[in-house]
Amino acid sequence: MRPRVLLRAAIASITLINGYLLPPSSAIQLQDGTVYFAQPPRLVNTITTYNEVYAWGATYYFTISLPENAGEPLQSLAINQREGVDNIRFDLNDSVAFEGKPSGKGQKVELQNVVGDGKTRTVTLRFDPPVSPGKTITIALKPWQNPRSTGVYLFGVTAFPQGEKSHGQFLGYGRLQFYNHSDSWFRPRGFYGIWP
Repeated sequence: MRPRVLLRAAIASITLINGYLLPPSSAIQLQDGTVYFAQPPRLVNTITTYNEVYAWGATYYFTISLPENAGEPLQSLAINQREGVDNIRFDLNDSVAFEGKPSGKGQKVELQNVVGDGKTRTVTLRFDPPVSPGKTITIALKPWQNPRSTGVYLFGVTAFPQGEKSHGQFLGYGRLQFYNHSDSWFRPRGFYGIWP
């Protein structure tokens, strides 16, 4: 095969993203070592088992889909309460992650550590091992108690690829709405939130 033909084949197998050349399905790494997802994960849905204020025993589920062409495994997630009157605190020791969606729990995903920051209202979860591309996982956070105030509570979700210096990709907001018991007496028990 002649050199020009080889060069064209090589160029055809390279993708240009944000001004950087990279082979298909490979992560983007800048000269300073910062790693980016080639294709970021997606926040599929956010739901709760109980949507009444003051309720005990609720679980908040955040489902994330990591595409096949992510280019890099998912190392960690940061879930930050961005909106809502009350500051929701979680029992971090009771946090779990698993493959699949809440309605069909799959294999457990190991968490290396779960850290909370009350000032920024952020929970950070680190996976060990990192989650491979092509998987859908769900994070289950257990609040000590649902908020006292009704209304919409927004949680920003940011994903970080594997790497010593990784760039967080904001995936969007998980939205939960809480009601007074008198307003929600007619609502059946089950999952509440965003479901595709």
